[in-house]
Amino acid sequence: MERVERGGGAAAGNPHGQTGEAVEVAGIDGAAKPDENLAAYLDQGLIAPCRALGLGCGPGRNAVYLASHGFEVDAVDLSPVAVAWGNDRADQAGVDVRFLCGDAFALPVTELSGPYDLVVDSGCFHHLLPHRRVSYLALLDRVLAPGGHLALTSFAVGEAGMGSELSDADLYRERDLQGGLAYTPDSLRWIFSDLMEVELRRMREEPPESALFGVAFLWTALFRRGAAASGDVHPAHDLA
Repeated sequence: MERVERGGGAAAGNPHGQTGEAVEVAGIDGAAKPDENLAAYLDQGLIAPCRALGLGCGPGRNAVYLASHGFEVDAVDLSPVAVAWGNDRADQAGVDVRFLCGDAFALPVTELSGPYDLVVDSGCFHHLLPHRRVSYLALLDRVLAPGGHLALTSFAVGEAGMGSELSDADLYRERDLQGGLAYTPDSLRWIFSDLMEVELRRMREEPPESALFGVAFLWTALFRRGAAASGDVHPAHDLA
């Protein structure tokens, strides 16, 4: 399954900080389970089958889940191993997912054209260095359709949270992403203030026997783009 690494990350050599979805954290094994929040959005009618993009998709547990529920899914990850695993999972599930191996910020428009009505990020954003937030917002501005949704999970600040709580300045001084950046609800709302908040909460803890993946040290957020998107981006300073 996808892995969140405690050390290294973007500041230690990966300039874009993209990794796969969260797997094997503190002994937790999500196997091929989709995120509980993604299943909840579908059950509640907050999202419906549409054209979807998975950012930092890892071996594609969420991509395969969406495809099995009628979504047309493109999924991108830097790791050739993860992409190969994702293709195997899709074949085993009998669904079609278009997996792309590469840097989501550098793929040509012909490969990642959009528009997508749903963008799913389960562990990519919190592995980005602060200055990459502008590139992330610019990518969303290009590929997310008016009225489309961003489904995001990220490390949470505070008790029972996970990830680095260093300021942006201290992060660059330390030159170590420390496995990923932890965010507060207000910082996520500020970064994504051009989008409308539909829901922002802690991920629900799921028992081992559950068919869904859920750990309480992550935020889950669903944002919606307005019918007329502005394309504005915010400066990237001290938002962690």
